[in-house]
Amino acid sequence: MDPIANMLVSIKNGYMAKKLQVNVPYSRFNLSLAQVLEKEKFIGKVQKADNQIEIELIYPNQKPRLTQVKRISKPGLRVYTKSKNIKSVKGGKGIYVVSTPQGLMSGHDARSKKLGGEIICQLW
Repeated sequence: MDPIANMLVSIKNGYMAKKLQVNVPYSRFNLSLAQVLEKEKFIGKVQKADNQIEIELIYPNQKPRLTQVKRISKPGLRVYTKSKNIKSVKGGKGIYVVSTPQGLMSGHDARSKKLGGEIICQLW
């Protein structure tokens, strides 16, 4: 199984079930991905507790902040791009998460820093 896809789907399913918090297994990559989502305001506070990551879900205007997740680069097929090929998602309502040599960051940040890399997922 793909641990990154499991984490993203757990967050999405938590939003769809109107939960206030979800727990996902801890890994450095998962924590880094959660911090990017927190910075982009797709999720609330992120905390590491024991072997879990506690993720707070936010609902502006009683609607889930995250409605759809698409895993782009999969374990069987990696997808890489240059910074100039990173486009906006859903007219700026969503983001790409890109793994660059300077760590995980949103597509907007990667494009502004002129860094390409592996496109992890697309969220909106």
